[in-house]
Amino acid sequence: MMGAMAGWREADQASNRVLGTAGDDASAGRGLALAALERLTADELEQAAFELLRDPAAEEEVRLPSRPESAGIARRLVVAVLGAWELVQQLDVGELLVGELVANAVRHAGGRTVGLKMARRPGWVRIEVRDSSRALPCLIVAAERGGAENGHGLVLVDAVSDRWGADLLPRGKSVWCELRVRERAA
Repeated sequence: MMGAMAGWREADQASNRVLGTAGDDASAGRGLALAALERLTADELEQAAFELLRDPAAEEEVRLPSRPESAGIARRLVVAVLGAWELVQQLDVGELLVGELVANAVRHAGGRTVGLKMARRPGWVRIEVRDSSRALPCLIVAAERGGAENGHGLVLVDAVSDRWGADLLPRGKSVWCELRVRERAA
């Protein structure tokens, strides 16, 4: 694993910094951060999250409300960050992957927020989505589901990413995928 995501308290503090809501009490801070998240427009949320994600060495995650619209916000964020990192060859695949991971977290986890983190290491880009459920995802082939319209998310992640997996965390899980990137010669 390329590095652990921030714990819930650290993630709340990151969200608090982005949103300008600070609180000494962890539960009060979490409540304030969630309330502030829910008041932000999609554009405001994207701008605040982009500021945290665009630093390739940052170890912080951003929190998004656990609702279907967050998949679109996450897709736009990943496209913007990959563009800022000059990894235009990964725009489409990164957009597809994060959309599937966030949609799965929103659909199956039942929490109030999901975490999004991106990291760039030599030769790799990693996208992580975190939720509060400790139930690990499983890859289900669509034919096994009787042709159901949904259930293709992890099949796509498996087919398109170079590596993917899930890690149990003390309070939930992280589902991640990695993409190889060709580094420019200096």
